[in-house]
Amino acid sequence: MNIEFIKQIIPLYADAALLTVRIGLIGIVLSVFVGIVCAVIRWWKIPILHIIVRIYIELSRNTPLLIDLFFLYFALPRMGIKLSSEQCGIIGLTFLGGSYMAETFRSALETVGRTQLESGMCIGLNKMQLVRYIVLPQALAVSVPGLCANCIFMLKETSVFSAVALADLMYVAKDLIGLYYRTQETLFVLVIAYFIILLPVSLLGYFLERRLRYGQFGA
Repeated sequence: MNIEFIKQIIPLYADAALLTVRIGLIGIVLSVFVGIVCAVIRWWKIPILHIIVRIYIELSRNTPLLIDLFFLYFALPRMGIKLSSEQCGIIGLTFLGGSYMAETFRSALETVGRTQLESGMCIGLNKMQLVRYIVLPQALAVSVPGLCANCIFMLKETSVFSAVALADLMYVAKDLIGLYYRTQETLFVLVIAYFIILLPVSLLGYFLERRLRYGQFGA
């Protein structure tokens, strides 16, 4: 293990890690938004829209992210639509993550008791008010474990972005191995970089889960 080589490549990994985190966070935020909208549509069974959402979820969950990226980066330009590597990464990650978020939120929505909805309608709440004030607050609390698991999954999926020339952590690792043939040191720093990124997300999820679990019972 060459310590001097590791010290030299750390700045390269730091820049790549910032890019990875930035794209990952944007993708997660957009995925949460898409997931909530799709989950509410499926939960309310809105005509036509819930069929479209179902097709999207099945298509997204049954196609690899790498194939989606290839389509965005290589196929769309032939149709006159040219996207940058970062745009492809964000769109691909949102397309994939939105379906997983939708199923997580939908399962959480279904935990809300029917009697609570009937009570809300009895006091004059419309559908949007029911969702905003009764359903979503409870569903979000229930969905925290699945939400955090999806966030970790999406951050790890960023490792395929190197296939579309995006200079993320994996791209830098491949580049360094090709240039210097220092596989052991390069992969060691790569593992540490992903661990540093993912551990805080895992700990935050554990903390939120405990707080919401106790808060649910008034403790």
